[in-house]
Amino acid sequence: MAKSGWAAFPHKDKAYDYAGAALKKNWDRLHKGDCEPFPKDEAAQEAWRLFHAGEFEQAVHAGLGAGGHGVNAANKAANIYANYLETSEAKQIKMYQEVAERCEALQKVDPRNANAFYSHAYALGRYSQLVGVAKALTQGIAGKVNASLDITLKLQPKNADAHIALGAYHAEIIAKVGSLVGGLTYGANKAESLEHFQTALKLNPDSAIARIEYANGIVMLLGKSKMKDAEKLYAEAAACTPLDAMERLDVELARSEIKD
Repeated sequence: MAKSGWAAFPHKDKAYDYAGAALKKNWDRLHKGDCEPFPKDEAAQEAWRLFHAGEFEQAVHAGLGAGGHGVNAANKAANIYANYLETSEAKQIKMYQEVAERCEALQKVDPRNANAFYSHAYALGRYSQLVGVAKALTQGIAGKVNASLDITLKLQPKNADAHIALGAYHAEIIAKVGSLVGGLTYGANKAESLEHFQTALKLNPDSAIARIEYANGIVMLLGKSKMKDAEKLYAEAAACTPLDAMERLDVELARSEIKD
């Protein structure tokens, strides 16, 4: 644990360092999931380099300092760190709340910034999982998550990560309150959920997290009869080749689930 209280990324690898021109050269593959546009200013580029290398705390500071699309790097770094490496639930909740607030501010000044909406949905979605989906539903968070994901896809239809999140949104609500209440109250739909997962995999076929969330989703929606399909998806996720720190954390998650 670093002095600041942030845990270090445990899988350091020189392959995740995208110095100089390497960042732009690999950008399209690195951002196939979120379709983030390549930033023009060097400060934002550096924030993304830190993110890809797993220097999440530095990426947050650098991204906020850069402003503009650098804030997207900061928000993504905070979200991924909180989800995978932060062990304190109170700190996780605080981080997600801070990301959501920053995203709302960014949406106002840059309403065409698709990932200002996606990161907002991600933060609120993970927050919901921590406080409990039932509590989050009563707080009206489900509607905010859905709205932000809808806007993300209106602005950038090829955002595979937003398709994954929408698939999970529908699946989790149906699993919690059932198809009837989920459909009537929250617009949750089983067929839509599965379609979003499948679209995500078509858009980003090398994605481990798309397979992990799809696996979780089919078990939530279709029950234990789909366990073999879910196991196959997890095995595929574990076999993916990660290109950066975030993807490595996704792959390690799949590997740990298989061991368990």
